[in-house]
Amino acid sequence: MKYQVMYDNGSRLRVRSGQWAFTKKEGYGLASLLLNQSFVHEVFTSHRNGSILIYYDGDVESKQKIFNILDNITLDDLFEAEPTQAQSSREITDDFYLKLTKMVFNRFIYRIFLPIPIRNVLTIYNAAEYIWEGLDSLTSFRVDVALLDGAAVTGALLQKQYKPASSMMFLLSISDALEDYTLQKAKSTLKDSLALNIDTVWVVGEDGEEKQCPAVDIVKGDKIKVHMGDVIPVDGKVIEGEGMVNEASMTGEPLAVHKRPGKTVHAGTVIEEGNLIVEVYSMNKETRLNKIIDLIENSEELKADTQSKAEKLADSIVPYSFLATALTYLITRNATKALSVLMVDFSCAIKLTTPLSIISAMREASDNRMMIKGGKFLENYANADTIIFDKTGTLTNATPKVVEVIPMSKRYERDDILRMAACIEEHFAHSIATAIVKQAKEEGLKHEEDHSEVEYIVAHGIVTEYDGKRAVIGSKHFLFDDENVKVTKTQEKKIAKEAAEHSVVYLAIDGKLEGLICIDDPVRSEAKYVIEELKDLGIENVIMLTGDSESGAKASAKALGITDYKSQVLPEDKSRIVEELKQEGKIVIMVGDGINDSPALAAADVSVSMKHSSDIAREVADISLLSDDLYDLVTLRKLSVGMLDKINNNYRNIVAVNGSLLVLGVLGVIPPSTSSMIHNLSTMLFGVMSTKSVLNDEDYSKGMEVEAIEVADISY
Repeated sequence: MKYQVMYDNGSRLRVRSGQWAFTKKEGYGLASLLLNQSFVHEVFTSHRNGSILIYYDGDVESKQKIFNILDNITLDDLFEAEPTQAQSSREITDDFYLKLTKMVFNRFIYRIFLPIPIRNVLTIYNAAEYIWEGLDSLTSFRVDVALLDGAAVTGALLQKQYKPASSMMFLLSISDALEDYTLQKAKSTLKDSLALNIDTVWVVGEDGEEKQCPAVDIVKGDKIKVHMGDVIPVDGKVIEGEGMVNEASMTGEPLAVHKRPGKTVHAGTVIEEGNLIVEVYSMNKETRLNKIIDLIENSEELKADTQSKAEKLADSIVPYSFLATALTYLITRNATKALSVLMVDFSCAIKLTTPLSIISAMREASDNRMMIKGGKFLENYANADTIIFDKTGTLTNATPKVVEVIPMSKRYERDDILRMAACIEEHFAHSIATAIVKQAKEEGLKHEEDHSEVEYIVAHGIVTEYDGKRAVIGSKHFLFDDENVKVTKTQEKKIAKEAAEHSVVYLAIDGKLEGLICIDDPVRSEAKYVIEELKDLGIENVIMLTGDSESGAKASAKALGITDYKSQVLPEDKSRIVEELKQEGKIVIMVGDGINDSPALAAADVSVSMKHSSDIAREVADISLLSDDLYDLVTLRKLSVGMLDKINNNYRNIVAVNGSLLVLGVLGVIPPSTSSMIHNLSTMLFGVMSTKSVLNDEDYSKGMEVEAIEVADISY
């Protein structure tokens, strides 16, 4: 392929291969070819001018590899493909700005170069659409904005007020374009969040051997293995294994469903427990998830309540506009004065500024690495009065460290306890498991695979057979209540002492308590300050939910300034607590990061996932934080409240300006042309003001230097 380097800043490379060097779909194929390289992050192509924009690692070697790929591409290598979600989102934005530019350009070109008679003919031609829609509303007995717009345009044309009519239609077309763009962008964001983005899968061969393969190479009939915590990438049937699958993305139900051989599973659902071998029925675009994504194209649910209310408000004003127009004509018998009233269209400004305010807020959120699935979620966040935090991984750094290992009998030494715990725990990515395995490695404690297949019980612990004996490791509740592990009076005293100071993981062999592993996890340095800020911003209730022991939860809550907390909470308990608060009339924010938080995230009015959240938490959450700074919750509150304040201020200003124009029109102080001009200018001004950023520099993270608090109790 022949090309010319147009731009290169070290991580962003743009080349141009000439106009129509490839088709639109071939551009997508070219992008997918480049995206197969690990050092290439994003690729955007333009078939109009043959432009290829590449985001990559930025090193010289990677750039040279890109050039080598482009050099070796021939016409025969080009193939058609579908766009990625990033490409689709960018195209929506590009198409909107192109459309807007064309509208503005055409208007001014026409006004400068076309003779007035021709401009008037074009105005009449463009007015036909608005008049037709107005007649449709009239014949359907609807008194709405379409009827008002049609009547205003018709009245202006009958009075030969072509310029006001043209200006009014121009602003209405911009308003419609903005509203469409807002909805399209929200849908694109949701589609992006639902997209699986799974690159590789484990394919099980005829000999039972597992092999990692590209997800795009999967075909119907293949057998793939999906492990605990993974997102299922296909629709298919379970042929081996058992597990609990969270289907919240499909059904909205937060509780996991038991899957065994013969049961159907769907792409986008997540395995909370167990491992499954699945025979592929459908994949990629054919899956049920992608069909749901396609249905989003026809959905109105993403529209913010504020935006819907704005449209209803605009419609509700229409009868009064007609009434004022009629009264003006009856009193004055002056059609010009009546037209001055009719030309003041409140709805035009309301319909323009509301979506603009929402677009602006979502753009600011995106600029600050917050992904919001729709305007309504930003609105819910602003109106919320209650926030619930998961503790581990949310209020804490989720980087626990083993501080002490205590044998509870003479049967095993201290190193034996740590070695056995590490051997069992190394199969799981849980933060506690990682801490135990890391500590054993640092101490040089090597171990053999002396246990059978392990069974992980969410929020509780692990059961296996170790050296021929039943081994159980996990929380106090799990061992003593569920597994009925017996303890002596001496052991109880030791447990009480250690549990008051640390998080404790318990290890039992053959029903007897053999060891305690004491763990600490520092609270996030900014957490206490963030909680104080949220209270100042109108969050009345701050609640912490944790599976930790009472003593650990109490210590963490005290350190964070939280008075309302609940300890030893199970996943289903979190969801129930959220529902109870909603029934009390609370608007609830749920902030979490783990599999066990997903039921509560699904139940909340608006949910937020942290940067290092599990796949299922990110999928269920309405808002995803892409940075690891808890202060983003404060920034988001300021942004969302600022958005609603901006919309409400717009309402007041629109009513004040347009109300004044009505009075001046009735009194005959200003003619229809002047009324229309001032109305249109004020609408454009309000539109510009709606794009203004809500946040100031001081609204972002203060970079507070707060000493980490070494208190936390952690559970499975």
